[in-house]
Formats: sequence, C-alpha cells, structure tokens
Amino acid sequence: MPEGKYCNKKPIETEEELKELLGDTGGKKYYEEMKALDVDSELLWKTIGNTLKSRTKTWLEICAHCGMCADSCFLYLINDRDPKQVPAYKIQSTLGEIVKRKGKVDNEFMHMVMETAWAKCTCCNRCGMYCPHGIDMGVMFGYLRGLCYQQGFVPWELKIGAGMHRIYRAQMDVTNEEFVETFKWMVEEYEEDYPGLEVSVDKEGADILYTVNAREVKHYPEDLAEAAILFHLAGENWTVPSSGWEQTSLSMFAGDWAACKMQVESVYSAMERLKPKRMVGTECGHAHRATVIEGPYWAGRSNGKPPVESIHYVEWLAEALREGKLKVDPAKRIKKKVTLQDSCNYIRNNGLKEITREIMSYIVEPGYFIEMTPNKEHNFCCGGGGGFNGIGIFRPQRNKALITKRDQLINSGAELVISPCHNCWDAIRDLEDEYKIGIKWSFLKPLLVSMVEIPEHLKPKE
Repeated sequence: MPEGKYCNKKPIETEEELKELLGDTGGKKYYEEMKALDVDSELLWKTIGNTLKSRTKTWLEICAHCGMCADSCFLYLINDRDPKQVPAYKIQSTLGEIVKRKGKVDNEFMHMVMETAWAKCTCCNRCGMYCPHGIDMGVMFGYLRGLCYQQGFVPWELKIGAGMHRIYRAQMDVTNEEFVETFKWMVEEYEEDYPGLEVSVDKEGADILYTVNAREVKHYPEDLAEAAILFHLAGENWTVPSSGWEQTSLSMFAGDWAACKMQVESVYSAMERLKPKRMVGTECGHAHRATVIEGPYWAGRSNGKPPVESIHYVEWLAEALREGKLKVDPAKRIKKKVTLQDSCNYIRNNGLKEITREIMSYIVEPGYFIEMTPNKEHNFCCGGGGGFNGIGIFRPQRNKALITKRDQLINSGAELVISPCHNCWDAIRDLEDEYKIGIKWSFLKPLLVSMVEIPEHLKPKE
C-alpha cells in the first residue's frame, strides 16, 4: 500500500486534514496503515544524495567504534548496557545502513529506524561531548528523523504537531486572536494587585519582544501573567507580537524541515516588523534551540543569527536581578533543599550553565542549593526530551527513561527542583506521577513573583 488515508508521505496542509488525523484517537488506524506503508527507495536515495553533506558523511566514516560514547548515554545505562543502545551503534545501524544500502530498505527496517530515532535517542547531544572525534549524534539523529518523516514513518503525535505548525504556526491549535485575548485576559486578572499592569501588542521599537510556548496559552495561562508581572516590576519596555509569538518547534522533533522553516520565519517576521532591541523567549529549552541556534540556518540567514539579539528567559532574569531591576526579599528566599535541572538545549547548545546558577544565588538561601550529580553540561537529559514526552506508542520506553533523572533527584536529597524548560518540567511532573518520590517542581516565574519586592510606586493604593 503506497499511501494510507491516515499514514502517508504527505505533510498535513489543511485544517480538515489535521482534524481528521486528530480524530484517529491514539493513532490506532494510523499505525495500522503504517504496517503496510511502502518505502520509496528512489526518493530516499535521491534525498540522501541531495542533502547528506560532507560533515555527516565524514562522521559516519570516521566513527572508530571505540565505545566512548556508551556510558554518556542514559538510555544505554538504564537498559542494562545493551550494546544496541550505544549511540554509535544506533546511528550506524540506521542512517549508516540506509546509506550503505542506497536507500533500498523495507517497511520492517523503517519501523526499527523510527523506534530508534524517537525512542532510543532524545538528541540531548551528551554523547558528542565524549566522542574523541567530536561526532554530534544529535545532529545526525535529527537528519535521520527528516528521512523518516519524508517516508511517512513518524510518530502520530509528531505528525500532528508538525501539522499544527504548518496551519497555525504554533504547536497547538491556538490562533493569533486567541493568543492575544488570553494574554490580555490573564493580565486583567492581576490588575488590582499590580496597578498599571498591561500587555502591549505590536508595539514598535520596544526594548523586549516576548515570545512564548503555545502550551502556556492553552494549558498554563498563568505563566503569561507571571511574565507580564515581572516585566512590569522590572520597568521593562516590552511587547508581544500578534503573529510570530510562538517560539517552539515540534516540527524540529518530527523532522519536518519545511515546517521548521515556516515556523521560525514567522517569528523572524515579527522581529523585522516590530524592530525590538532584542527578543526574550520563555522558559523552554527546545524553543530557544529552534529559534536562536538552529533557526537562522533553516531560514537561510548567512550570519547564523536571528534578525535581532535573542536570549533565553534565564539570561533576562539573571540580568534583571544583577542590575537591581528585580530585588528579592531576603525573607522570602527559598529555605529548603532545592536543585536545578539543566536543560540540554540551552546548557549544551548555548552554554548557559553559569547564568542559571547566578539566579540560584539570588533566590535560594545560602546552604540550601544542591547540585545534582552530574550537573551543568554533564547533566543527563530529563528523560523526555526530543519529543519523547508526547509519544504514546513509546510511553513504556519513556517511563523507563525517567529513571536516571529520578535517581539523580533522589540522590540529591532535594525537595524542590527548578526547571526552566517545558520538556524538563513535564518529564519531572510525569516522573513524580510514575514513581512517587515526593519531589516538587517549578518554573522560575512563579517563584520570582512570590519573592520579589514591589517598588513603592507600583504598590496598590489603599
């Protein structure tokens, strides 16, 4: 069967197609059709010929099979050191084999590739730190996912996620109007507590253009209010765009590179239209990677940078605390054992390890901050990165993948883990549901709102 009604090689292009796939609860029909999906070997090999660049070819060829990447991979460690979980094996047995066979692979092989690409690697890039040749498995698995997507072998949830970006330019069915209305509504909820609190939309030349994760709009709207409150208390000149407000990219997880380009260009268009001094993105690791690290290349920007300076929320928050724009009430500092989850996407990909610890020095009482072991750029993935959190068919593997973070948290003795990343936040929430270790978790915004001092001129009048 070359194409199924639900599972096929075509990207989702219309709202009708999206709703139809959403109606296949859990992807039951989708995965049934996938069992008979043909592999277009000619297209696969042609794509490889056009896109497999010298860097990736070299990585495939120079791997010494030394095994130094093995112990770096948490999935290898928790799966009883299964040799098939060694990063080098995982990429050589999938992408390496496709190249060797010149694309002549079958349905059964592509099912194995799909599971390996999404359930045996979170693209955390930890193994690349320990490779003597500097081979970046995260980049290679990202490329492999793109080949899978083109052939129709992509998890149901991520096919939907990429479709959301194509239709709504957001990872969820949130329209531009709904975003603006939700932000304004949430700000109105707090106007009595913070006189003068407001959100400006499409203000040109603001110091800050703020972008968010669509999940905040849909599921955590209080996050929008908390961001507004902290910008307000810091005296920032900020705005949000009416379009181009969504910073995340499930397309990146899915391997839909065309949708990645569409998504990031919508954010860049907002930057170019409103001309802010800089963009501040919300507490999300992959959103930062997609918009700031990878995005410029998807958009074909020769300088490798977004149109304006773009920073992660932790960078803005550390700056606001350092410069005294926000002042923490010493009596409200955290006085219980707390640790920090380092997000792979802004620690290993953007080196923000010291910035996050600077924030801890302001908000945690001395003696109460505890590092996980290992930490910083050596920290392990939360267990749910790279889209792993949201894939139902691979949920058993994902739940097992949470064990490493579970044990890190238990061994730290912390009561609270601060997680300035949506994927990490979700993984730790699910970890607690699954293993009941008694850990609490939080983004930075609600903690800061509860402890910053309100300047006299911004306090409510009696």
